[in-house]
Amino acid sequence: MTLIKYSIILFIFFIGFAMFTPNTTTDITIKDIAVNSEPFLNIKKKDTSKILPLHINAEVKPISDIKDDKLEALLKTEINANPTWKGLVAKKLMSVAIIDLSDNTNFKYAGINDEHMMYAASLPKIAILLAAMDAIENKELAYTKEIKKDLRLMISKSNNQASTRMIDRLGYDKIEAVLRAPKHKFYDEEVGGGLWVGKRYAAGGKRHPEPLKGLSHAATTMQVCSFYYQLALGNLVSTDASKEMLSIMKKPALHHKFVNTLLRIAPKADIYRKSGSWKNYHSDSALVWGPDRKYIIVALIDNAFGEQIIRDLVKPIEKVMKKSQNL
Repeated sequence: MTLIKYSIILFIFFIGFAMFTPNTTTDITIKDIAVNSEPFLNIKKKDTSKILPLHINAEVKPISDIKDDKLEALLKTEINANPTWKGLVAKKLMSVAIIDLSDNTNFKYAGINDEHMMYAASLPKIAILLAAMDAIENKELAYTKEIKKDLRLMISKSNNQASTRMIDRLGYDKIEAVLRAPKHKFYDEEVGGGLWVGKRYAAGGKRHPEPLKGLSHAATTMQVCSFYYQLALGNLVSTDASKEMLSIMKKPALHHKFVNTLLRIAPKADIYRKSGSWKNYHSDSALVWGPDRKYIIVALIDNAFGEQIIRDLVKPIEKVMKKSQNL
């Protein structure tokens, strides 16, 4: 009888041991995690803070709400330390704006002459891209291989023929309506104007200038920053549309201005970018996303040496952001 009792105890012991010993060959399922999540706390998960577009569990604030006075003071000090830049800023021939995205709980924006609208050459082609994605999302335009190719040529190589084809497909009224839409107000007279496309990138064709200064291809650094900021957060048109725009803007084919410097100092960073130049007007804009740097940088300059100035801006602006992060 005693032997039977011990046998039963041993049997129960081995059954219990088998039930509670982890099975290393079994795949982890959602059901397993739902029943008891504690054993899986150390499993490596994909860090969404490193992927664009970002997913934040909060309402996306307008750019005016993330303005940071300390960052702006540091930016002004750094820009004014260069006599040439200081003179251009004083004459409103130079505009700069930045957003520090390093802390996704505390984005910081700063700008100099950032509501001063200037001729921006090809940079406003980002407005054509936005209007195209809006039209595609609303089934006003079919997303064909030809259109996708033209959008990539327009952004990556700044191809004027592709840009003109897209303008003709969309029309000025559609582009303006998207830029003025209440969600983002990328063109708003109350804050100095902003992004505008009112002429084909060709010799002929009707003009549709913006109402404040009569510019055909215009921008303010604040509104361009806002474009990239909303893009980075997946808030342009839709998350899927934002992803598509990011893929089109990634890895620019032209390696001048900001990109020239960034390829040297941050070769592993992803760069999403659009620039422009015509005569003395030089502009550039970039969302920089990579190891040790996450930011948006925009510059508009009316000066014969604008291309070189834009190259030279990257390092001082990175220094400004690092100082701000240590405050």
